[in-house]
Amino acid sequence: MFLVLRGKTFWITFFPKYILRIEAHSTLIVGWRMVTYPKLKVTLLTGRTIEQGVGKERGKTSQEYVESVSVCFIDPEDLKKLGIKEKTNVLVSTKYGSVVVKALKSLRGPHSGVIYIPYGPWANVIVDPETHSIGMPSLKGISAEIEPAPDKPLLSLEELLNEQFRKD
Repeated sequence: MFLVLRGKTFWITFFPKYILRIEAHSTLIVGWRMVTYPKLKVTLLTGRTIEQGVGKERGKTSQEYVESVSVCFIDPEDLKKLGIKEKTNVLVSTKYGSVVVKALKSLRGPHSGVIYIPYGPWANVIVDPETHSIGMPSLKGISAEIEPAPDKPLLSLEELLNEQFRKD
């Protein structure tokens, strides 16, 4: 159910990946179309942040830690290209997996086409687990795709670990 006001356009969530655009005049619906979310091809970098380090000292199950590593820093121009604002959930996908994180505006840059996710369980889902005999996976320069995911939940630490490692 929605309210129709004269001459307004409404965007209504419809299925996980589409938005229904409804154009209304008076109380009549005069048109609609399906709109897919934009996707951007980006390069993923992972690494440490001060917030992640502070959160880790408080404990990896602390709210501070979870909030510091379940985020993705994105260039302000790329936020515009995606049509989103800060704190919108985004889906980051690589050939190794996909994860939903919260988008934050990067204060460093400009670096259009590059995203940054702090080390942690959310980043681990989308990086290559192979260490190539050196004991450390590749955590930089990973090809990725990012898209808005306002209807997808940001999983809690427990939910993420259960989804990734639970044995049935």
